[in-house]
Amino acid sequence: MSRANDALEGVRRYRDRETRLVVGLMTGTSADAVDAALVRFRGTGLTATHELLAYRETPLEEALRREVLEVAGADALPLERLMRLDADLGECYADAVLALLSQAEVDAAEIAAIGSHGQTVRHLPRAANGGRALTLQLGASSVLAERTGITVVSDFRTRDTAAGGEGAPLVPIADWWLFRSPDEGRVLLNLGGMANVTHLPRGGALEDVIAFDTGPGNAVLDGLMSAATAGLARHDEGGRLAAQGRVHEGLLEELLGDPFFQVPPPRSTGRERFGEAYAWRLREIGDQLGTTLEDLLATAAELTAVTVADAIGSFLVPRGVDAVYVSGGGVRNATLMVALRRRLDGIRVDRLDELGVAAASKEALAFALLAHLTLCGETGNVPGATGASQAVVLGHLTPGAAGGAR
Repeated sequence: MSRANDALEGVRRYRDRETRLVVGLMTGTSADAVDAALVRFRGTGLTATHELLAYRETPLEEALRREVLEVAGADALPLERLMRLDADLGECYADAVLALLSQAEVDAAEIAAIGSHGQTVRHLPRAANGGRALTLQLGASSVLAERTGITVVSDFRTRDTAAGGEGAPLVPIADWWLFRSPDEGRVLLNLGGMANVTHLPRGGALEDVIAFDTGPGNAVLDGLMSAATAGLARHDEGGRLAAQGRVHEGLLEELLGDPFFQVPPPRSTGRERFGEAYAWRLREIGDQLGTTLEDLLATAAELTAVTVADAIGSFLVPRGVDAVYVSGGGVRNATLMVALRRRLDGIRVDRLDELGVAAASKEALAFALLAHLTLCGETGNVPGATGASQAVVLGHLTPGAAGGAR
């Protein structure tokens, strides 16, 4: 085979290049948009520096988003439906990448790789599956590679679960790489569909990092809005309706009795526990109690704030916390942010933007980094975050066009 037809040549040469362009893709448990980041890396592994060249959010079409949520919440479904969704998401991701590159005026031939997290449709933590985590992310890497001609690194979680971990969270290595400080103990809080935290002790090494899911982030709030509007509204925009409601203290106390909140880290959860089915049950309870939608939204926002604050207070404050920096869609919910600051009284709470990285782009940037680490042959998980027995190289590789991973 001639080198001109060698689709793995660029993969082999990746580590030797002075700079490379990598696209990171992320769709979270809210399934509302594809976040895409174009990143230039200079150097290798975790010694690399980066430059964010472009960022774009591509909303999922409503029919596709509805299918993601229905598949994620289904007890059983035909395999053909899962296969179609996998292919459809691959097409969606390809469109998002090509739109990002068009925006940045960069040719696909210049891109070394795409790091694609995929769309999580089912995640079984170790505690729910006899000590072995199982996880499933859709978004066909073969379709993505075929449509773009770019090498794809995907399916990051399953190597961590094979090593005995939860498979999540995987962003902590990027948190440490980007935000560690010799002077400040930091918590990086992501308010996506689920809420998760990364703790960076003051002056700590990567081995000192711990991270875990605290519970629901926006998923319950979004589920309540979807149920109340027959799917016409995805969010309580800005938390305005929640601000008009009153927290139902009795209902909140009952919700806080969920045993998940007592599980010590490392721990993970997902939409199968705190998704639309949970929101529907909450709405039914609310109807029985005579509460309004506004009261339910206020109670759900408080649930997120309390569980985040309790987890930080119980597991992280003893390790040293000076500030909490918040990213994810929840930063746009003013009612939730007010509740967080109230519950975390005495700890500074700021948006992640204060550290020089746009809150919206962090997770897409993280998966560009994870692809970069894989192509450098370096490990990408943090055992202190996932509970894995060891650090491992993550992901599956799908070659692009000949000479891919340029």
